Amino acid sequence: MKSDEFEQDISGASASAQDIGAPESAPAAGEEFPAQPENGSGNEELDAMRDRYLRLAAEYDNYRKRTDRERVDGRDRAQAQIVEKLLEPLDDLQRVAQFSAENTTLESVLEGVRMVERKLAKALEGAGLEIVDARGARFDPAMHDALMMAPTEHAAEDDTVGEVFQTGYRFRGTLLRPARVQVRKHG
Repeated sequence: MKSDEFEQDISGASASAQDIGAPESAPAAGEEFPAQPENGSGNEELDAMRDRYLRLAAEYDNYRKRTDRERVDGRDRAQAQIVEKLLEPLDDLQRVAQFSAENTTLESVLEGVRMVERKLAKALEGAGLEIVDARGARFDPAMHDALMMAPTEHAAEDDTVGEVFQTGYRFRGTLLRPARVQVRKHG
């Protein structure tokens, strides 16, 4: 393409740009763009907006990192509180494990284990653990896992829990483990 044809294409493009609503101050073919104002206020404003954008981006990044760190710290503190509640039952369990067979009766070992179980259950309940009460309750597949069926002669016991093979647990309303149960069926 020759330079005359190029200039002709540019002038044609300029005319079509004006037709679509381009500003009339756009330079015609062969003219230069007007120089920035002498005071440079356009560049200063652009620099100020760019600086503000960068500061806001950095501030947001710092906020995100701080909230992530606070979330991790909060979770760690909560776990530490639960572990702290478990230390006393753990100490009792260690004492039971150190009983000597010669000086200890089976009854005292069983009593020690029961005491540890009560302390452990109390500590976990204080942290928000709830036992799924299943025995005799209406079978609920959202709370119970049926392992077997057992016949019953009473119609009132139909679809109720007979035996509980493994206790179920919720933590503050959220099911952790369903109770594994036997379901009674009438007829």
